[in-house]
Amino acid sequence: MEHTSDIVYEGKLIHETSYTQRSDKYQEVQIGNIKIDYYDPKNKIIHEVKKSNKIETAHHWQLKYYMYVLEQSGIKGIKGILEYPKLRKTEEIILSKRDISEIENIKNTIFKIINSETAPEIEKKTRCKNCSYYDFCYINEE
Repeated sequence: MEHTSDIVYEGKLIHETSYTQRSDKYQEVQIGNIKIDYYDPKNKIIHEVKKSNKIETAHHWQLKYYMYVLEQSGIKGIKGILEYPKLRKTEEIILSKRDISEIENIKNTIFKIINSETAPEIEKKTRCKNCSYYDFCYINEE
């Protein structure tokens, strides 16, 4: 669904125009369904660029999940940096053992939902309007 999202497209433009020289130095990495903006393999650092003009917990967890996936792929000692070009701020993110446990709990919950006979009830939240999956969840809503 993200390939048709204007929000995702805007983020991609910011990604491409904010750090133009970075593409020569670092790699965009795709593992399964995740795409890491920039990965510095020498220093084991993931750089995740955000279009937002505010720092959000969801950004932290997205980056922690990327770090988790790389660690599960055998790359140990990963560090993460969230970058907000509009704010001119960066934030270092660490993946703790507690975070790994929380990610695994979330994954188990997701697998239960996937394997369930019925979809969960819709929880209407304001952040849903900015999600690229909005139409998927609210297709039959009036």
